[in-house]
Amino acid sequence: MAKAAGIDPGQRQLNGPQTTGRDYRNLSAPIHGVRCDEDVAITVRDGVELMADVHRPAGDGRFPALIAASPYPRQIQNLGAPMGFIEAGATDFWVPRGYVHVIANLRGTGGSGGTFGFFDAQERRDLYDLVEWAAEQPWCDGNVGMIGISYFAMAQLEAAVERPPHLRAIFPVAVTTDLYEAAVHHGLFSSGFVTPFLAMVGLTSGRSDRFWRSDLLEAARAVLHTKPLHHRFATMNGESSVAVLHAALKLHHDPHPWDDLWQAMAVEHPLRDAWWDERDLRPLLDRVEVPTYLGCDWDNVPLHLPSTFAAFRDLTGAPVTRVGMLGEFGLTWPWESLHVEALAWYDHWLKGHDTGILDGPAIRYWLPGAEEWRASDVWPPQTVAHRALALRADGELGEDAGPPGERSFLVLGEGLGRSTGSVGETAQLEWTSVPLEHDLDVVGEIEVELRATATAIDTAWIITLQDVAPDGATVDVTAGWLRASLREVDPERSRPGAPELPCRRAAAVVTGRMTIYRIPLVSTARRFSAGNRLRLVITGDDHDPATPAIMGFRHAPVGTSSLNSIHSSSRLLLPIDEGPTP
Repeated sequence: MAKAAGIDPGQRQLNGPQTTGRDYRNLSAPIHGVRCDEDVAITVRDGVELMADVHRPAGDGRFPALIAASPYPRQIQNLGAPMGFIEAGATDFWVPRGYVHVIANLRGTGGSGGTFGFFDAQERRDLYDLVEWAAEQPWCDGNVGMIGISYFAMAQLEAAVERPPHLRAIFPVAVTTDLYEAAVHHGLFSSGFVTPFLAMVGLTSGRSDRFWRSDLLEAARAVLHTKPLHHRFATMNGESSVAVLHAALKLHHDPHPWDDLWQAMAVEHPLRDAWWDERDLRPLLDRVEVPTYLGCDWDNVPLHLPSTFAAFRDLTGAPVTRVGMLGEFGLTWPWESLHVEALAWYDHWLKGHDTGILDGPAIRYWLPGAEEWRASDVWPPQTVAHRALALRADGELGEDAGPPGERSFLVLGEGLGRSTGSVGETAQLEWTSVPLEHDLDVVGEIEVELRATATAIDTAWIITLQDVAPDGATVDVTAGWLRASLREVDPERSRPGAPELPCRRAAAVVTGRMTIYRIPLVSTARRFSAGNRLRLVITGDDHDPATPAIMGFRHAPVGTSSLNSIHSSSRLLLPIDEGPTP
């Protein structure tokens, strides 16, 4: 029997944190061999066939099934490569412990029939059918869960809102519930990710099964799983993944439907409308009736982190909801982290084991800076209160406003015939606090209330919160974005620190008039250590490599030229935790 993956001596060692700081009991042991049925055709209700690889325990028996579904090549999900689309989980962890690992391709990808619709209603129906197909197979005991992060996590909630009868629990870590939120940051198209992402999916979907199962890739699998090389992948971050995606732009792929989807997102639907509404699970999440384990890493600011706590609030029908939040390198590629946590979850819900996974508060989160686990039953924790810091005219981020005034920066559109800026021309502004006298725990929802003027009828506000050490070392903590014309706020759904921006109507900026913008920054948790400083960076175009861009995700510029002025009456609203529970 091949060596099983895990964390114990003698096992292939998994990368990444495996739990949220707890010990579990009665976990399934790796006692089974592994067999694989490749290229299994699954017919869904409209006659289209989806392709899957079924990895299952060797020999006879019926076992719970874990489905991993995505548009990514199923044939290489166990390759071991540090690519941002190898996220189905480790088959050599799950199958030896008595689970069937079904890795399936969504329609229009990986040899599956039909046309890829990108998180649409058809995809949800397919996933219902996939769950029910698995439950009916002779190797399944009728208990079905789902596994995998990112798109694999999105597929889990897509299935759950359809309520397939045999779906018992899900584990959607690093999920997106609202495609507009992930792709168009309050009106700013996330071109640095979406464009290469669609090119990559188009490229990989066009490759044959023979290509993915070639001797060359099998040889690569053996090398990638060698211990020293595999260990290096534990610190591959989001920017590394973006670099791989950008390489895909240089290679040819079939333009349909990939370029059609790109045009719909980048050009045809700048506002929330029916196209985006079909791809928004938020209004459907109250239909989920199975236990759900959410999670993310704090670094995943521009993609999956915004959905994590929104889903936690919206899953009102789920009997049990848990959240596990990870620190730096918590979710790297190939995805192997939190497997022990997921085993405790599924051993409880699919096998009836008393594992201890439900012990303690609903939310466990790593607090970077303090380097420890914290817990809470609600988000934000009840011990959090907001504190306002002023964006002073002298560049200080301070508790007092200082003398009234304003600071300005310039945003230049294309085609102006200038190769360089003038001396003293400022493209971004920074506000920096004095060194902290005591540790400051920032935990929860953050808002910038910007009072500003612009000389264009539209512009962009791109904001990054940083942690600056005494030696100048800087960490980008979180960020927020807003296209000025989409500034309208829904007061009924907003709360301090979390304005709700519908993004359904555009209103031109009145040039030269002071306008109030409520800009949410993505929820975070971090200890700013004594002696460090907080810094807020604001710009209108983040394509300059010197401009902060978390995970390397940058935005298509609005295109206008504007002199943007920020008044000293602007405020940063920080959630300060005065009394966390260890």
